[in-house]
Formats: sequence, structure tokens, C-alpha cells
Amino acid sequence: MDIRYSCNQKDFKRYTTQEMRNEFLITGLYQADQIVAVYSHVDRMVTLGCMPVNHPVSIDQGIDVWANFGTHYFLERREIGIFNIGGEGHNGKITVDGEVYELGYKDCLYITKGHKEVIFSSDDPAMPAKFYMVSAPAHVSYENKLIKITDANHRPLGSVATCNKRVINQFIHPDVLKTCQLSMGLTCLDEGSNWNTMPSHTHERRMEIYTYFEIPEGQAVFHMMGEPTETRHLVMLNEDAVISPSWSIHSGVGTSNYSFIWAMGGENMEFDDMDNIATPDLK
Repeated sequence: MDIRYSCNQKDFKRYTTQEMRNEFLITGLYQADQIVAVYSHVDRMVTLGCMPVNHPVSIDQGIDVWANFGTHYFLERREIGIFNIGGEGHNGKITVDGEVYELGYKDCLYITKGHKEVIFSSDDPAMPAKFYMVSAPAHVSYENKLIKITDANHRPLGSVATCNKRVINQFIHPDVLKTCQLSMGLTCLDEGSNWNTMPSHTHERRMEIYTYFEIPEGQAVFHMMGEPTETRHLVMLNEDAVISPSWSIHSGVGTSNYSFIWAMGGENMEFDDMDNIATPDLK
């Protein structure tokens, strides 16, 4: 498991492009029949990917749970949100302590803490599912819940005039279900729109992880990060993810439209608890 130790905003100002990529960018999450995991010391969040092809894959495959977490199994003191981003027709199943959940494209499963067995499989090896996951520490258990894309809380925002016409689909969200601290959702930009999370903001009490997907071949997203007056960018390709500390903005602009999944964890779950930044004040 790849472990990332967080830098502070003062040191970040001196980072080279490669140092930024090494610290914050996550690539190569989907390897056949493997679990790929990145542990961030920013709020102890874990980002995982799994693409089961030839056989089912357990969530703790290749992870030394005791060495990394000091627990007997992965979700002993953690909760997790899982999306299938494999594409239309790339359906899969997740078995949680014997209960089977079927996930189509853009469906989401929340698993609360305390479940020992989590196994991933694809319905068709020729069209494998791709399970994107973010896990946060948890001290209380709620209920597992499968949320289909059709059942998410849909919030249209933005406009064509500002190049950010989009729909925010809230899945793991206080308006949809109870969790300990994890929140996740999926934002889809309309054709002709390419800006997300603009105007920018920070939220000192929560970190965030983004993954960008549905980026067409040959296109990219420029992910803006850093303090509002010391911005930098990372060039991200399809299915890359990025760690965003609480002191950093997390806006992006693509060379085409795209979709992204956001995941948050931290002190609170008040979505209006943010520090907005006027666009002319960015530097």
C-alpha cells in the first residue's frame, strides 16, 4: 500500500511539479484482479481501486491490515464508499458478509464499519467493473446502503455562460443516509462546460479527494490546488485521483467536459461550512 505523508502549505510553495505529483496525484488504480490502495495521512483517508476480471477479489488482498491500521480486518474501524465507474454495461457485484449488492455504471454502495468480508466481482470478464473507493475512519456503525444513480439527490447547478453547467449527484450525503464522517457524490458536466468547483473555496475542517473520469481519449483536466493566493495545478488524465488538504482549493478545468467523484472526511458534514474565494482574488 502506498503511504502519503502530508506536507503543509508553507512547504508546498516550494514543490516542483514532480514533487506535487508524488505527494497528491494517484494513478494506476485499476489493475486486473488486484486491490490498489493509497493511504493519506490527511485525515487518514484511504483511496482504493479494484478491477476484478478473472476471479473475485477481496478488499484486503495485498494489504497488511495489522501493519497499516492496527486492526484485524479493513473495516473494523472504518467506513467506505464505493462507485462502479467501469462504463455502461460493465456491471459488477460486491458481497458484504454474504449479502450481494449489484452495481451498474455510476451506482454507489456505502458499507458501514464492522464488516469483515468484502468481495468484488465482475459480471463479464470482457467488460469488467471498476470499483473506485474511499474509506474514512469511523467510530460508530450505521447501515449499509446501495444507492443507484437514479436514486441519488440530483442538484443542477451552473450555466452555459460560465462554462460550468453541471449536475451534482449526492449519494453518501446527510440528505440521503447517515454516516460517521464520510461524504461522497458524483458531478457530471454538460457538453460545452469544463469548469468545476468555481468559484473556488476551501474548508479548513474537511479534506477532499477527487477522481476524474469520462475524460475522452487525448483530453485532460487541469486540477487547481494550493492556497488561494499561491495556486498550482496538476495535469490529470482519465481515472486519476488527487488528494486535496483542507488548506487547498480544489477547482478544475478540462479540455472537454468530464465527470468526477468527490469524497470528504473531517471534523463536520456541514456543506455550507466553507470559505468562499472570489475569482479575482485568486493568484
